[in-house]
Amino acid sequence: MAHVSQIKVPATYMRGGTSKGVFFRLQDLPERCQQPGEARDRLLLRVIGSPDPYAKQIDGMGGATSSTSKTVILSKSAKPDHDVDYLFGQVSIDKAFVDWSGNCGNLSAAVGPFAISNGLIDASRVPHNGMCTVRIWQANIGKTIIAHVPITDGAVQETGDFELDGVTFPAAEVQLEFIDPADEGEGEGGGAMFPTGQLVDDLEVPGVGTFKATMINAGIPTVFVEAEAIGYTGTELQDAINGDPKALAMFETIRAYGALRMGLIKDVSEAAKRQHTPKVAFVSKPKDYVSSSGKPVGSGDVDLLVRALSMGKLHHAMMGTCAVAIGTAAAIPGTLVNLAAGGGERTAVRFGHPSGTLRVGAQASREHGEWVVRKAIMSRSARVLMEGWVRVPGDAF
Repeated sequence: MAHVSQIKVPATYMRGGTSKGVFFRLQDLPERCQQPGEARDRLLLRVIGSPDPYAKQIDGMGGATSSTSKTVILSKSAKPDHDVDYLFGQVSIDKAFVDWSGNCGNLSAAVGPFAISNGLIDASRVPHNGMCTVRIWQANIGKTIIAHVPITDGAVQETGDFELDGVTFPAAEVQLEFIDPADEGEGEGGGAMFPTGQLVDDLEVPGVGTFKATMINAGIPTVFVEAEAIGYTGTELQDAINGDPKALAMFETIRAYGALRMGLIKDVSEAAKRQHTPKVAFVSKPKDYVSSSGKPVGSGDVDLLVRALSMGKLHHAMMGTCAVAIGTAAAIPGTLVNLAAGGGERTAVRFGHPSGTLRVGAQASREHGEWVVRKAIMSRSARVLMEGWVRVPGDAF
């Protein structure tokens, strides 16, 4: 019986923040996959193990969650004053498509370490001991990210004592700066940070209701609503929502109508083909709760609570890009995020999420009558889990 041999593609399996994914150098991909298009998408789908009607990704590298169904392609940057071009692909678990519409803030923490270890950074730029600054061009959204990567004895330092809620083991800290994080894509507001032109809107969602929403393009397009307005407290863990089909359907409807209002889609039916963006999140004032690891989080430990959904499910911690949106919105007086944190001017917030807490900083100012945030900062960690080759059937793409 005729059969097709498998091919080997050099790859590295990495954790970045609370996500993990398969990393490739562009030059290592099969030639027909070095350009965007169907062949590349089919290759990445097969690598991850999608589409999988069982939603387990058993026959691939994916972990059957939005946090683990991810791919990254890196190359030396063609952009002036940048070191590496970073392209992120969010792979659908049960459908045959790769969403290229946004960034992964968590995996952004692994980009600098991968680039240094894989020869994408000039060796003269890497100190023997100290911090290596990597300027990353995030090609999906056209933004700059600056990663500060610790170096020990000429190599990336991966182990350390930095603890990140949502990640079991400590590691070395990687600080990320998201430069000019507001999205400049076209929308009702002409590409402004707030595409509707308002800090808070009345969002009408057929079959759900009309409630207040802050819709922001920063880090990743995000629709923020108040927890109480949709029947929640803000202390929920994954099982409270992910095991409730009606709740998931409600959140997807909110996301679809939010996307329409933000100008990201022209018809609500298009939301199904744009799973990665926008995100939908709900906020509340601080309350006591117990995180998914059993760690108590006190109301005095945080400024506000945030729960966010990714790829149709409540995230186990917080997406890095959504954390940027949280920090940005918190810095602007009058948004729902800012009000949940107590209102007023602030340059940083610590928020509670299902796995614990996270601090993110941002500085906002008004320029020519518009709100502007020049930089958002947060710390993550990253680690190589496995490196070598990933194998796929030769006819998979």
